[in-house]
Amino acid sequence: MSTPPLKDLLAQRAALEQQIIEARRTERAEAITRIRALMSEYGLTIADLQAVGGRAGSKAASGTAGSKVPPKYVDRASGHTWSGRGLQPRWLKEALASGRQLAEFAV
Repeated sequence: MSTPPLKDLLAQRAALEQQIIEARRTERAEAITRIRALMSEYGLTIADLQAVGGRAGSKAASGTAGSKVPPKYVDRASGHTWSGRGLQPRWLKEALASGRQLAEFAV
């Protein structure tokens, strides 16, 4: 039992790659046609799709996700700040442990 020569295998691979490209092109065109039909049926626009997150299967992002928020607490002596989100920073924990009140740092 002998294997086909390298030249034949490379030709087969090229033919398969071409078939893959054509199948991908056909399936993509069919998907676009289905999407356009659904958009037309429901009166949707691109803006409607982007308004709900723009990514299929992803959680809808809140309006503040990933954005910076202004600090709620500041140590005026050192300039350290904390937004009030997440764990308390070390500088604030140490100040509270020494007897100071959180209200003293409020902006």
